[in-house]
Amino acid sequence: MKMIFKIAKTELRNLFYSPVAWFLCIAFLVQCAFFFINAMEPIAKFQDLMEKYSGGQFKNFQGSITRGVFLNDMGIFVNSLQNLYLFVPLLTMGIISREITNGTIRLLYSSPVRSRDIVLGKYLAVIAFNAILVLVIALFVCIGIAGIKNAEFAMLWSAILGFFLLVCTYTAIGMFMSSLTTYQIISALGTFMLLFLLGYVGQLWQEHDFIRDLTYFLSIRGRTANMLQGLITTNDVIYFLVIISMFVAFTYLKVQGARELKPWWIKTMKYTAVVACGLLIGYFASRPVLIGYWDTTKDKVNTLHYKTQKVVKELGDDPVEVTMYCNFFGGGMDYGLPQGRNNYLAALWSKYIRFKPEFKFNYVYYYDVMDGDSMLYKSFPGKNIHEIAELTADARNINYELFMKPDEIRKIIDLSPEGKRLVMKLDYKGKSTFIRTYDDPRVWPDEPEVAAAFKRLMLPEMPQLLYSTGHYERSVVKMGEREYGSQTIAKGSRISLVNNGFDIDTIAIDQKDIPNNTATLVLADPKTKLSDTVQQRIASYISKGGNMLITAEPEKVDLINPVLRQLGVEMMGGKLVQLSKDNTPDFVASYFTWPGANMADMVSTYMKKRDGDTMGLLTPGASLLHWSDTSSFTIEPIMVTFKDKTWWKAGKLVIDSATPVFNPGEGDYKVDSFVTGLKLSRKINGKEQRIVVTSDADWLSALRIKADPFQGVYSWLNYNEFPLFVWWPMPDDAKLEFTHPKVLVFKMALLYALPAILLIGGTVLLIRRKRQ
Repeated sequence: MKMIFKIAKTELRNLFYSPVAWFLCIAFLVQCAFFFINAMEPIAKFQDLMEKYSGGQFKNFQGSITRGVFLNDMGIFVNSLQNLYLFVPLLTMGIISREITNGTIRLLYSSPVRSRDIVLGKYLAVIAFNAILVLVIALFVCIGIAGIKNAEFAMLWSAILGFFLLVCTYTAIGMFMSSLTTYQIISALGTFMLLFLLGYVGQLWQEHDFIRDLTYFLSIRGRTANMLQGLITTNDVIYFLVIISMFVAFTYLKVQGARELKPWWIKTMKYTAVVACGLLIGYFASRPVLIGYWDTTKDKVNTLHYKTQKVVKELGDDPVEVTMYCNFFGGGMDYGLPQGRNNYLAALWSKYIRFKPEFKFNYVYYYDVMDGDSMLYKSFPGKNIHEIAELTADARNINYELFMKPDEIRKIIDLSPEGKRLVMKLDYKGKSTFIRTYDDPRVWPDEPEVAAAFKRLMLPEMPQLLYSTGHYERSVVKMGEREYGSQTIAKGSRISLVNNGFDIDTIAIDQKDIPNNTATLVLADPKTKLSDTVQQRIASYISKGGNMLITAEPEKVDLINPVLRQLGVEMMGGKLVQLSKDNTPDFVASYFTWPGANMADMVSTYMKKRDGDTMGLLTPGASLLHWSDTSSFTIEPIMVTFKDKTWWKAGKLVIDSATPVFNPGEGDYKVDSFVTGLKLSRKINGKEQRIVVTSDADWLSALRIKADPFQGVYSWLNYNEFPLFVWWPMPDDAKLEFTHPKVLVFKMALLYALPAILLIGGTVLLIRRKRQ
């Protein structure tokens, strides 16, 4: 060990007796300072501006400043890691080749120094230099921790670990390349090319099963992604250690091989043995049951939410079979092809496999089109679907033989209800269900949709929502702008109820009784009079403790009030008026009260704003609700109009003529704010009955709907079982402790003064060394 440290000390001294090490340190410092100041200065400047002129309204920013300064695309870590491959070849190009060129390698060979000591000593010197780079980046981390209120320091140290492991891996590769040639420039170019190859090898030959897994393991690209987000996994750490060990071993074999006279095949076997051991260790380290995880983020945002963990745990040890169906002509096809398989597993399933390794993944590829879809044939006149598929596959360099023909896939499964797009079918204990992909930037389903699918596999039945029909109510099968189809049965929408754990159906109440297993009955804006039979059956349903959602429009108060009066509620005629330069006067802005915002577990975190208000929504054509204190229900307002902006128009409101004027003589009146939504609850038959009433039906329409409010209402009506809300708290690190002038001081010190001091110090040292 003494010899290793002695060689390391000598090598490190030689590094700093050359301009390369000083240049790299200064360049790295300037790069870090540039991205640090570029991220920090606008935030500090805007914060000072808001604190000065907002009259105390500004509290903090909406997002994490720690991530914005350090981990986003313009942050220090991302840019440092992206540019590392430019620095490393310059650092390592002479570490071994210099000894060969100068002839000093012969002196080392003739001395009692072992090849192992030479290699480990030189690599230890490089690690020490890497530690200096880490200290540079740690300097900015410490400044950031001091300057960002409640900074996520544990996440930053995770990013530092990722940076250190990556730079050590790069330098191990560079040292090996340096041992292969006597020319330093060739060593630098070889290192650059090998790093480039390892960065992109994970994208090569991904259509072949065996090669896909091999190249994906060897790929160094993205290996620090988890650590940059605060998640340290054993397989990532072991990967870096394996690659480092392999290339240090390669360097040792090259140096030792120059001292030995052995056949080429023996040397080749040694290299092969190193590669085999590395791949074997990497293979076992990547097995799901052997992977360890450490989520360093404060709110554990890299881990399944505790609610989702509970659902996954309920699955037990029984296997879940996941079959992906990828249609060559279907939506989302590019994400389902074999070359995207590793990304599919990492992006969608890795978090679930962490808590349940018993997943089995199958893949089915086919080509087919929906009945009546002629667009494909119009693009290829005179060709049948088989010819079109073959031509298209050839144009995209995809193996046509991989895909089943339409008649073959239809014998196995009918995917027409799923639109023949990219879907995953789950099978568990004889039950099956689908989870879907979506045409949005995230593509893959989120935790609520996946957890709802797991629940479908375990529960005997899902909550059933019944929508009343027969009186021209809002439709759940139409997708028009006034209808409710987009929030209920739209399989292509990740917020729709069918994707979040509900079964949707309609019921003609005048023809049949309301089933006892109904989770929620929805009466959505009927346009004709409810018959006595309908009213009696709804009254019976309410008296038994059934949950309801009732929405209506002011023009039809006479139709809905017979039902509302059973609850001690009445909807007034007339309309609320709110004058606006952009909208007609019947467009009334409301907002959720705190009882409304807290209807769904944790949804209030996202519905509230930083200033203490809650999420606003538009209720066009609304009226006001009155209720009786003598009602058997506990009644709370959940939607109210903004203060002093609205009045109630008693007569007919004309919206396409002159601006309406408040006229008390005609019965118009004002109060601070009007109630447009209520929630009612009471204990009955051993459970809590829940009912929601709103004086506007458009806020739930396809044109006006917002995910959090409408899902929150359905969640409360379903006792917060579905949808499964998995929101995390808003970040605490949303404000700077530094003012803009202080950031400018750091800018001068870090971007100009400190690099100048290093430049002067390094120049003086090198000049004095040259004189000696």
